[in-house]
Amino acid sequence: MALLDEYHALRRTAGTVDRSTRGRLVLTGADRRAYLQGLLSNDIVALGPGSGCYATYLTAQGRMIADMRVFETGDSLLVDLDGTIAQAVADRWTQFIFSEDVQVQNVSASTAQIGIYGPHAAGMLEAALASGRTPGEQSPDAELLRSLPIYASRRWDFRGAPALVLVSDDIGVMGFDLVLPANLSADIVSLLREAGAAASGAPAAETCRVEGGRPLFHVDMDEDTIPLEAGIEDRAISLTKGCYVGQEVIIRVLHRGHGRVARKLVGIEIDPAGSLPARGDRITAGARDVGTITSAVPSPARGRPIALGYVHRDFVQPGTALEVGGSTATVIALPFVPVTPLASPEAAPPGR
Repeated sequence: MALLDEYHALRRTAGTVDRSTRGRLVLTGADRRAYLQGLLSNDIVALGPGSGCYATYLTAQGRMIADMRVFETGDSLLVDLDGTIAQAVADRWTQFIFSEDVQVQNVSASTAQIGIYGPHAAGMLEAALASGRTPGEQSPDAELLRSLPIYASRRWDFRGAPALVLVSDDIGVMGFDLVLPANLSADIVSLLREAGAAASGAPAAETCRVEGGRPLFHVDMDEDTIPLEAGIEDRAISLTKGCYVGQEVIIRVLHRGHGRVARKLVGIEIDPAGSLPARGDRITAGARDVGTITSAVPSPARGRPIALGYVHRDFVQPGTALEVGGSTATVIALPFVPVTPLASPEAAPPGR
């Protein structure tokens, strides 16, 4: 399929995205939530079975070690994070365990993570899991899947093995991630295709992600980033929980500094006649160097190149005029495109 067709599948019907390069850690033991409560920025203790949240893991200086999604499944915590740092985080958390009843396991290699995203993802996922069940197994219905809130998780059986379904908007489109044994990856993808899902590759997912204004670790955020600079504090930080590593810096900026940071991640829209910037390109305002591009894509929804980038705090207001690589540009409020919701039960995919 052409890139534009893969993109339209994610926006209009549903597409599969292989997300197995993500890292997956499983924490078990009675103290698993209390243990992470002191390490992560969101309220992990408050999670009940089937719920989850987005969080950051910070240094004492408030800089990011990782961002992650944390899902309480009822008997364990599943942590989804950048795959390149999964083992390092697992090792670090293991080293911090003293008398707590916690075990940390990196299951990234033994599991696959297959995304199905788009307005009709729920119906196609229902069909795929129903086709893949063995006698006596249960599978979800689309109405239940559509009713689940963001970061919810549910476990069903697939080919006799547990499959965890995670509600996700990670790529700027609503959908689901399935975490299941790696040897069943091809099976679930085949059944999703039979149900009508298109094969959407990483470039199409990346376009949706940037349009959705979702920063990605090691692309738009790194070990020098404070969460407030990336604009993820509303999703990732609890202001009511107890102490966690890095909290002092975050509270100081929020309360004493009124949330002002030296730089901020913003949306940048390039003139339609301008060229697509590259990661690392400088952002200027007149003769002043004010920032750097971190991600850029040609946006079908906006009809022009768009980008994410950090700019000096004096240039973050929507409507601010900038230049990137000789092209005129404008600061735009994020997201460029609102997250595409799941379709109502009455709405049938085109052609079905």
